[in-house]
Amino acid sequence: MVARAPRKRMYRSMQGRMIDIEKLRAANENVQAVGNMNVNAKGDVLGAGGKIVTPKETVIKKYYEQPKGMVSDTPSKGKAMPAPKVEAVKPVASKPAPKKAVAPQPKKAQSTAKKGIDAALDGLE
Repeated sequence: MVARAPRKRMYRSMQGRMIDIEKLRAANENVQAVGNMNVNAKGDVLGAGGKIVTPKETVIKKYYEQPKGMVSDTPSKGKAMPAPKVEAVKPVASKPAPKKAVAPQPKKAQSTAKKGIDAALDGLE
């Protein structure tokens, strides 16, 4: 089996131009990346004036030295962490018993009861 040569990543733009992405990345790897991480496009940590403080290789080496899920013993900023606030747990009140439904009592019929507009106008004088 013959090994195939690595293929260049060539892309066609919307205007029909051919763009070599790898060449574009190599040309701009020292340009500061957009965002708030203070790194360049290559991954180096930048300081004041855009100077390289920590190279990418050191950052990656430090990342892989510490096993995942383990926390370092020394705090990174040197400040003591405040003690967590513990709130007292309130007891849960029991639910009140449901009210029993009472059937409505039939009203006594009044033979002289006012009806309609006469009942509505009663007491407005």
